[in-house]
Formats: sequence, structure tokens, C-alpha cells
Amino acid sequence: MLDTSNVDHPPIFGNDYQGLRSENGGIMGMLEVIQSDFARLESETAASEASATKEYNSFLQGSKEDKGSKVAAVEHKESKKQDNAEALVSTKEDLEGTQKELDSALAYFDKLKPSCVDAGVSYEDRVARRKSEIESLQQALKIMQGEDIS
Repeated sequence: MLDTSNVDHPPIFGNDYQGLRSENGGIMGMLEVIQSDFARLESETAASEASATKEYNSFLQGSKEDKGSKVAAVEHKESKKQDNAEALVSTKEDLEGTQKELDSALAYFDKLKPSCVDAGVSYEDRVARRKSEIESLQQALKIMQGEDIS
């Protein structure tokens, strides 16, 4: 072995290393510190795992409820979509039928329009024609009642 007793140490080291002394607890003290640190870490980990498990179960339950409500909403919306599609088809058929009726009514109106609306006749001519028609109807009534025509 080397004799280091007469060797000068650098100025950083004030004294020689003396090791762990019995007043600091020694190896047993260090093992007790390690054991207490391990026990603290174990209890913190167990508490953290319990909290995480509780949070996970809560999240899982909420997710199940949320999924159930969303599945029900999807089913309801699909049913409503199908009902609306059927109503659309029915409405389109009604529209086609009504359009055909309207087209035929407009065609009939166009056919009757010339006989109902006399575009070139003035008001005085219509009054005179109406008066003449009333007189002829009164004469026809008298004939039918057997009165003498004067």
C-alpha cells in the first residue's frame, strides 16, 4: 500500500476523508432513510393509482352514458330523416298532381276567356246589349205565360 500520510493535499480538501461516522447513523441510518423514502414513495404511488382508478371509472361511466345518449340521438335523427324523405316523396307526388290540375284549369280558362271577356266592346254597347237582352227575355216570359204581346 501507498503511504499517503506525508503527501500534501490540494487546498480544496481541507481534511482527509473520514467516512461515515457512527454519530450520523452509519450504514444503518442510510438504510433507514432509504426505507422511509421507499415507504413514502409507495404510499404516494398507491394514492395516485387509487385517484387515477377513480377518475378512470368516472370517465368510463360518463363515456358510456354519453355514448348511449348519442346512439339514441342518431337513431332518432335517422328515423326523422326517413320520415322526412317519405313526406318529401308524397309532397312531390301531390305537387305533380296539383300542377296537372292547374295546367288543365289554365287551359280551360284560356279556352273560355274569349267568350267571357269581350275586349273591344265599350261600356255603352254592353249596356245597350244588356237592355236588349232583358227586353227579349221579358217578351219570352209573356209568351210563356200566355199574355198578349203588345
